[in-house]
Amino acid sequence: MTASSLNSREKRAAVSLASVFAFRMLGLFMLMPVLAIYGQELSGFSPIWIGFAIGAYGLTQAVLQIPMGWLSDKIGRKKVIVGGLTMFAIGSVIAATADSMQMVTLGRALQGMGAIASSLLAFASDLSRDEQRPKVMAVIGMSIGMSFAIAMLLGPMVAAAWGLAGVFWLTAILAVAGIFIVLFLVPKAVSKAPKGDTLASVSDIKKLIKHPQLARLDLGVMLLHLTLTTIFVALPGQLIAKGLAAQAHWQVYIPVLLLAFLLMAPVMIIAIRKEKEKQAFVGSIAVLALSMLAMAIGVDSIIGMAMCMLAYFVAFNFLEATMPALVSRLAPASQKGSAMGVFSSGQFFGAFLGGILGGYVAQSTTPQAVFAAAAVVGVIWLILAWNMQVPPRSKMISLMTELSNEQQAQTLASRLVALPGVIEATVVCDENRSYLKIDDKEFDLDQARKVAGLI
Repeated sequence: MTASSLNSREKRAAVSLASVFAFRMLGLFMLMPVLAIYGQELSGFSPIWIGFAIGAYGLTQAVLQIPMGWLSDKIGRKKVIVGGLTMFAIGSVIAATADSMQMVTLGRALQGMGAIASSLLAFASDLSRDEQRPKVMAVIGMSIGMSFAIAMLLGPMVAAAWGLAGVFWLTAILAVAGIFIVLFLVPKAVSKAPKGDTLASVSDIKKLIKHPQLARLDLGVMLLHLTLTTIFVALPGQLIAKGLAAQAHWQVYIPVLLLAFLLMAPVMIIAIRKEKEKQAFVGSIAVLALSMLAMAIGVDSIIGMAMCMLAYFVAFNFLEATMPALVSRLAPASQKGSAMGVFSSGQFFGAFLGGILGGYVAQSTTPQAVFAAAAVVGVIWLILAWNMQVPPRSKMISLMTELSNEQQAQTLASRLVALPGVIEATVVCDENRSYLKIDDKEFDLDQARKVAGLI
């Protein structure tokens, strides 16, 4: 079975995993506009501790994405994701009950130890076909963007009513909601790679880091998120300088983000259908750099700033959705979690570096220089991505299978993946269906149907 649109399994996976991402990110984003304000009520408050509290999360995330991705390859995606959300909830409770900036920082570090982004992305990859994976990743990317927009509106409201503790308590509640989604709504699946394609070892992870094309993507996502956190050091102040009060910033953020998602969709569809993924990828980086250059040169109105932000977020959303899909296509079948771990580490480390870069430039020079720095980062990325190679797509087929328990699914997945030409086998228990990622040149459909009990 082939299709040009998402099937029911992919739709369910996209919506449920995007919800987990959104709930988790909503709690984190709500903190951005309120920590420096309401943190003043805590003992030990100082600008440096605000930096530590923000950076602690990014650092522990960056450090643990690779181990958590590797662990998801070994013991399963759901176990790692549920464990990570539990740790995230514990960190939220500690931060909610803290009476000092030091304890808030500890809570933030524990939140970061729930590093599940790589496992979630690998799970999304397991449950989607190559040709549909960018759409699944786009749904996840849109959920993150929407959570950001909602957080800009909701964060100040929650903090005004219940203080900083209220934001962290809501974060904990959202983490628990995410656990229920993973346990009861995300499709059950068992994914297997060929016997020769073993679990990633330390040497394998080193190879993933040194892989020329994967390294371009890992470095790219680091630079992408570096630009995001860099510009948000200066952007709120610039909006205020143009006459828009802080509590009204959502009037710019939400329309810009919504329109950016709508404009990004046709770009992605055309790039896939016309097989112009590289051109769209490189072009998006160029648009990102040019939008920041326009902000650096100077925009005289809020509408002008909104137009620059719109161009930036169209490019950002396309790149954010495309890169995980490319990583999953390049990575060895049984090492997608590890590859996503390296990728996610770059993402969070970029956010950490962006905060440092934006703060340093803003303090040393002018807000316009912050946008100029982001534009320079975009140009550097453009140069690095110029010679990138888009990996070919494999073919995905599905077979009906009769299953009564997960043990049978494990056995069937192992038998199917041992067949010649089978790159990866995913058995979805809920659907009584097996999805095979195959090399057409070696694959024998009748042999696979026989193993599945259809002949």
